[in-house]
Amino acid sequence: MNKRILSLAVILFLTGSGKALADGGKPLTLLNVSYDATRELFQEYNKAFGEHWKKETGQELSFDLSNGGSGKQARAVIEGLEADVVALALSNDIDVISAKAGLLPKNWQIRLPNNSSPYTSTIVFLVRKGNPKAIKDWDDLVKPGVSLVMPNPKTGGGSRWIFLAAWGYALDHFGSSEKAKEFVTQYYKNVAVLDSGARGSATTFSQRGIGDVLVTWENEAYLLLKESSSSDYEMITPSESILAEPSVAWIDKNDEKHHSEKAAQAYLKWLYSPEGQEIIAKNFYRPRLKSVQARYASRFKKIKLFTIDKVFGGWKKAQADFFADGAVFDQIYQTK
Repeated sequence: MNKRILSLAVILFLTGSGKALADGGKPLTLLNVSYDATRELFQEYNKAFGEHWKKETGQELSFDLSNGGSGKQARAVIEGLEADVVALALSNDIDVISAKAGLLPKNWQIRLPNNSSPYTSTIVFLVRKGNPKAIKDWDDLVKPGVSLVMPNPKTGGGSRWIFLAAWGYALDHFGSSEKAKEFVTQYYKNVAVLDSGARGSATTFSQRGIGDVLVTWENEAYLLLKESSSSDYEMITPSESILAEPSVAWIDKNDEKHHSEKAAQAYLKWLYSPEGQEIIAKNFYRPRLKSVQARYASRFKKIKLFTIDKVFGGWKKAQADFFADGAVFDQIYQTK
């Protein structure tokens, strides 16, 4: 009997299963709760990381991916969706998970490089073929007769970056918060549809044919250009925009419950690897690694980018000033 057990152990080891068993590596599924525009990114990344993890540990790793507006996704985790990791549009959404549910520590941002932001993006415009409304910059979006499509700042993360990009541009060009509010009020008067998330806005613009301009993530604009069967659209990069820094975090208490701590942490850390950064760039996000940045330099235009910390005092203050109930966005949209 002992010989039979020993022989079975040798066979399992030689086939790779022995290594998984030796590491306690039962098959494991990670749930990534992510914001709307990252579907394609994480579909490709999950496949590559699963192969990497199997090679490194012998463990079979599969993935569930949940996508939606960043704020909605944060609320879902707070209400019991047992994410192993989150990849959300705003660091503030992860702060809320920490504060309201206590599922990860307050200092979660220091655990990974670049304040737990492995890639960046910005806000651009997508217009219809020939650019019939002659859109060149933010100023053109407030002209009479220009119809805009974008997500709702009350539900999506990208939409808050969009709001602040417009406000920051106006603040820089017109010199005061009062002038910025006037500009952004006119801007939202031109909005035809506010969707719940960035992907819904892209669908409204591209499939329903609504709007002259889609105001969206840079990566989402590139994706629509890639998927278009002909030159249906043109991407307009404004003279100035915001440096959007989406955030990632592992969810400590859920990982402890699922025994997924090592895999969840490795999953996010690999985003910073050359392989992970290459996948990020291929999916139209701006990579952090300089060597990958150099290879994709022609794709990502150099534009003036301002940060939320410098212009708005960070996400906690921006959330209170602009997006809380009764704050600036509510005042503006009630006017509309």
